[in-house]
Amino acid sequence: QVQLVESGGGLVQAGGSLRLSCVASGRTFSTYVMGWFRQAPGKEREIVAAITWSGGATYYAASMKGRFTISRDKAKNTVYLQMNSLKSEDTAVYYCAANPGSGSYIDPTTYDYWGQGTQVTVSS
Repeated sequence: QVQLVESGGGLVQAGGSLRLSCVASGRTFSTYVMGWFRQAPGKEREIVAAITWSGGATYYAASMKGRFTISRDKAKNTVYLQMNSLKSEDTAVYYCAANPGSGSYIDPTTYDYWGQGTQVTVSS
């Protein structure tokens, strides 16, 4: 059974930092693209960042570039999202997801597996 388990969310002041973790289990993800998405109340789910499990190539949404860093630790089967210089508009539920390496990694419908989400709240 495939599981993606996120952790690391919480309440932080604007300008602060958080690091989210996603532990993946239940299958081999070597050909997968791992993504972080977020969804704020009343808004659609949007891509934050993505990384190829094998080579570590990365993608960032424009508004996150320079502030967020995605990485993975193969030995720990874990994907991270380091978030710096947080803004109130970053408040959302953050999800980890796995794409089997097909379709657009920006499109959430191409992801097969999802975590339960972790809440990030940034106070101004």
